Amino acid sequence: MKYGLNIRPDGDLDFLSLGALIHRLDPGTIPFRKATECAIHVSGGEFNVAANLADCFRLKTGVATAMVDYPIGDLIAERVRAMGVKPYYKRFKHDGVQGPNMATVYSDQGLGVRAPVVFYNRSNEAAGRLKAGDFDWKAIFAGGVRWFHSGGIFAALSPTTSEVIIEGMRAAKEAGAIVSFDLNYRQKLWDFSGGAARAVEVIDEIVHHVDVLVGNEEDLQKGLGIPGPEVAAKSKLDPSAFFGMIDNVVKKHPQIKVVATTLREVHSTNRHSWSAVTWLDGQTYVAPQCELDVYDRVGGGDGFAAGFFYGMLNGEEPMEALKLGWAHGALLTTFPGDTTMASVEDVRAFAKGGSARIQR
Repeated sequence: MKYGLNIRPDGDLDFLSLGALIHRLDPGTIPFRKATECAIHVSGGEFNVAANLADCFRLKTGVATAMVDYPIGDLIAERVRAMGVKPYYKRFKHDGVQGPNMATVYSDQGLGVRAPVVFYNRSNEAAGRLKAGDFDWKAIFAGGVRWFHSGGIFAALSPTTSEVIIEGMRAAKEAGAIVSFDLNYRQKLWDFSGGAARAVEVIDEIVHHVDVLVGNEEDLQKGLGIPGPEVAAKSKLDPSAFFGMIDNVVKKHPQIKVVATTLREVHSTNRHSWSAVTWLDGQTYVAPQCELDVYDRVGGGDGFAAGFFYGMLNGEEPMEALKLGWAHGALLTTFPGDTTMASVEDVRAFAKGGSARIQR
């Protein structure tokens, strides 16, 4: 037993996520009101972690999600296969007019003093229709799953998605899997789904089943309804505010063994200071600080989660696991899109203090 967690040594899947798949339209540095073309990135807060673990860290991963049988669904499914993630789809037919749809996220990259702008079209989203009973969890977990993951974005989509999460977490626990949850608090989604009070009620019920929690101070306050820290942070890179909240988190949810998050100071859209922290089985750890030249910031947090989870699944020492998450999240901001283009060798080199010197 390590980190206070009993992580299975093997299984048909190292990691399984549950959440919504989306496609993100990205016009680069051009604002949408002036855009003439867009790149298409396949994403989803929960899926990104599975994709990163498969493609960069070479683990066996899967995703349970909704899929619509129309060309956008085909495009997304192709990218899921390309990242090496095994799909477990609840399929929906498209009526050719109103859907259901695979959600669209619009996000330009901003530049310098101009921040990125993100907005959604999640109208009649197939993932929001998912409900308890849509997945045969007994069959999915039959061959063994080491780690199960979901997140707050999926929980906010509809009244039924949280029920699917809890059903999946109960099945995961029964099968001996570690359960993680990324709070990923999104104000716009929760405002539409019943507001702040409902968010706390829903997330609280979910987190009772969770071993490993990902989220910053704002996530912990708004998602768990926990009062803010007594000690104010001196900067965005100061971990004291985050650590100051842990006692209240564990008091409310004593089964939680790990809480982790990234720390980011945004100097401009393309220049960030970056670190990460974790409270792990009663001990605190702080990653190094580095300066990032950011190409595309979307997905950096999921990149951190993937590297951190990989470290724990691989039995690394706590500080090394944290540094793997920190390094992978940093590298992910240097690529276009929401998922990784790094190799595990790249990540380990950076975690050990690698530089941007040319590799020959």
